[in-house]
Amino acid sequence: MRILHTSDWHLGRSFHRVSLLDAQAAFLDHLVATAVDREVDAVLVAGDVYDRAVPPLAAVELFDRVLHRLADAGVPTVMISGNHDSARRLGVGAGLIDRAGIHLRTDPAGCGSPVVLTDAHGDVAFYGLPYLEPALVRDELRASAAGHEAVLGAAMERVRADMSERDPGTRSVVLAHAFVVGGLPSDSERDITVGGVAAVPAGIFDGVDYAALGHLHGCQTVSDRVRYSGSPLAYSFSETDHRKSMWLVDIGPAGEIEAERLDCPVPRPLARIHGRIEELLEDPELERHEESWVEATLTDPVRPSDPMARLSERFPHTLTLVFAPDRAEEDPEASYAERLRDRDDHQIAEDFVAHVRAGAGPDELERAVLRGAFDAVRVDAAVREVAG
Repeated sequence: MRILHTSDWHLGRSFHRVSLLDAQAAFLDHLVATAVDREVDAVLVAGDVYDRAVPPLAAVELFDRVLHRLADAGVPTVMISGNHDSARRLGVGAGLIDRAGIHLRTDPAGCGSPVVLTDAHGDVAFYGLPYLEPALVRDELRASAAGHEAVLGAAMERVRADMSERDPGTRSVVLAHAFVVGGLPSDSERDITVGGVAAVPAGIFDGVDYAALGHLHGCQTVSDRVRYSGSPLAYSFSETDHRKSMWLVDIGPAGEIEAERLDCPVPRPLARIHGRIEELLEDPELERHEESWVEATLTDPVRPSDPMARLSERFPHTLTLVFAPDRAEEDPEASYAERLRDRDDHQIAEDFVAHVRAGAGPDELERAVLRGAFDAVRVDAAVREVAG
């Protein structure tokens, strides 16, 4: 069985106010062409089809067109909702389009009901596990706790229960949208942390022939059988060094895995440049970035005049400026910036409490209150996403 694993399309998303609709359309053209040319038996989309719960019409039209093209080409497609999608909206009409070979899995209750496809060696069961927000699905899945590991583990119990009732030669594939231990995040994924822990162990997928993951935007191999395809396009400058691609995976008759990484079209390369403005304007080594989308970090001790206009003369696709002036280490502004670097919202809040109380940080009860407040905000945001 040959599958094409992709995820995190984020249709409708822009890049620093630059529309990516044309680039997303080019990727979908590439996806369909690859599926046909490489004789793919199934296309897998592991969540975050759209960038937000209520996507713009142009994004919906892109989605509609690619589904029609895959159906016309006779390529079965299995896709799940991610944390950016509205599961209810994405799942509208799922029962009807299922007949066309487009299988949408957006309801957590269906985790144990696979799409079954057959090749010369028998059946392959595809289990779609949509993004599982712990606070919303714990009761439905009868999870032992309200954390990501608990709810995903409960979903996998349903998968294994169904697998145990199938022919022993049945191969299995799970699609999931989650943060798995060993994966490397970037700046463009939405935080799914609740209860202080978002990551789940890769062992949660033990016994499955292949786990097609979504959520993290970098293509990566957690293990031979557990992989992220990553997003097909870069959605932040933290992805400057990413190689955007999809996994072409062959599942042998006994569940053997062979995976090939296929590159995606690149609309324009990304570049991060750093230094004083005169250096950036004159350095011959930067010529290779003149047609790139550029993030420029200026280190001038004093902010230069009209920096964006000056940089754009050489780098016409400069999208963002960052100011990080060179200062002596004892400079109080520099030391404050250093304190904030690589600290999450909860740590910054604790630092603020210590600052206003002359060094006396929060006690354990106060830390719990802060953690609960941050978790409540994240859950509320997730509920709003689902409600649309």
